[in-house]
Amino acid sequence: MRHLPPFISLVFLATIFTVGAASAEPQPSPLIASIENRKTISLNGTWHYIADPYDNGYYDYRHHPRKDGYFLNAQPKSPQDLIEYNFEKSDTLQVPGDWNSQRKELFMYEGTVWYERSFLYHKPADKRTFLSVGAANYESRVWVNGTEVCAHIGGFTSYNCEITDAVKDGDNFVVIYVNDNRHADAVPTVNTDWWNYGGLTRDVELVEVPKVFLQDYFLQLQKGSQSELAGWVKVDGGSRPVTVRIPELHIEKQIQTDANGYGRIVLTAAGLTLWSPDTPKLYDVEFDAGDDVVHDQIGFRTIEVRGQDILLNGKPIFLRGVSVHEEAPYRSGRAFSTDDARTLLGWVKEMNGNYVRLAHYPHNRNMTRMADRMGLLVWSEIPVYWTIDWSNPATLANAKNQLTEEITRDKNRAAIIIWSMGNETPISDPRMAFMRELVKTARGLDPTRLISAALETHYSEPNVKMIDDPLGADLDVIGCNEYVGWYERKAEDADHITWRTPYDKPLIMTEFGADAEFGLHGSPDQRWTEEFQENVYRHQIVMLNKIPFLRGTTPWILMDFRSPRRVLPVVQDFYNRKGLISDRGQKKKAFYVMQEFYKEKSSSH
Repeated sequence: MRHLPPFISLVFLATIFTVGAASAEPQPSPLIASIENRKTISLNGTWHYIADPYDNGYYDYRHHPRKDGYFLNAQPKSPQDLIEYNFEKSDTLQVPGDWNSQRKELFMYEGTVWYERSFLYHKPADKRTFLSVGAANYESRVWVNGTEVCAHIGGFTSYNCEITDAVKDGDNFVVIYVNDNRHADAVPTVNTDWWNYGGLTRDVELVEVPKVFLQDYFLQLQKGSQSELAGWVKVDGGSRPVTVRIPELHIEKQIQTDANGYGRIVLTAAGLTLWSPDTPKLYDVEFDAGDDVVHDQIGFRTIEVRGQDILLNGKPIFLRGVSVHEEAPYRSGRAFSTDDARTLLGWVKEMNGNYVRLAHYPHNRNMTRMADRMGLLVWSEIPVYWTIDWSNPATLANAKNQLTEEITRDKNRAAIIIWSMGNETPISDPRMAFMRELVKTARGLDPTRLISAALETHYSEPNVKMIDDPLGADLDVIGCNEYVGWYERKAEDADHITWRTPYDKPLIMTEFGADAEFGLHGSPDQRWTEEFQENVYRHQIVMLNKIPFLRGTTPWILMDFRSPRRVLPVVQDFYNRKGLISDRGQKKKAFYVMQEFYKEKSSSH
């Protein structure tokens, strides 16, 4: 385990790695389902912040008892009091949002930032109150009115903590410690190819629920059926019946819950309109737990593989997609809003796409909800990326926790058809054991969706690409990344390459492409030009059309995105330029190549 500060080490063990003894460390509460469909009070907006590269805000307090930690938000009581911080006089950041794109001095900063916000709250006597954080990259700790309420590890998944006893009627303040340092045994690990945006990058909200409330639920088509719905409900704080209603289908059924609050759902849905990209039908589903009534908009569809085919609602489908980073269109920084999602996914639709790979981590909830409404199928991934610390039990527990939180938040979204276990992970025995544990976890949490991962390949012969990664035996769908024409060989060499695999399974080509600076023109043989990128794509299509078991493509990538690995002045300037669209929303020539390719694929399927 890495050498974390003492309090982070403890919370890491308490919240991520299962230990025998109970820990006094504050842990996140079980995730509350469908936050967006509940009564919430937004804490988005202006927060004061203090950048703290030495972590003085905690350790001065721990090692010098006469000094207050930042989380107490203390004020001098007399002229002699020594308090060396002041949130009210400190600068501000907008939440949600990363600190890198908001402050020039924080552009490349990695470390600790303390956030503080005061708020007025009318505390209800008959309710429980939770603080929900959509994402805080990477490690975070939360205090309300100076009381520590929870801590969390993972930069792309939601968490919530109960603050009923910490919050009061009237004036309150919340302080959140966020640290985005990279570590060799973290998930993701030290080296990635995207910007390490730090901060409170998604919504922060107060959630009010009854003392006994519906904490979670799952409802999807029974595997193998197009008319039987199955799932479960979970009540927190006691046991009580939950009535499930789908008015449009004339369904109403009361579910009895056991002593732990769990109840199984089995429903027959006659006349069901199945969700698909052409008909993204969503039903209003009501879960009535007495004092707590939650409405959700859920689509129902089947997804399965049969030999080399992917079947959506029992019919073969070719996935016409593109990979997407959570990079904000038209501006720098982490994407988070509904408008961001509408723009990014709108470009996919304009490309004649029906599918999107959300790489390389769980994206914000607006992306998956918008995909549901717009009719775009989704590959959702956790940041098991490149050289993870495969032999470390705590690293595996961390990855499993992030996978669990990803599935918990998005399991009712019809758009998601594939859970991905990772990207470009080199083959070894420890890696195989690690990845198989993730596959087992995903199947246990959600047996209705497909499992995949983006694998590496090799040449078995000069013009033969072989997919024989042993992890392929554990997957439903094979994913592969390749860069013929950019990182290897010449673009025209792709015309003569064939693909082979021992697995009788469908293949999604999860990455291919080349860099181009928008507006830079020249010969198809001149790197960085739009013509070079266009030429790579044209030859890729020749190769792709010859793969008999190919059932989808997601070229790399929809839009240029920031990466500290990309330092070439003038052309890159800290951007990966493989986007089909520039970071300013300008479409490159290769965009139209894929648009035409997908038009043809749409007609043929």
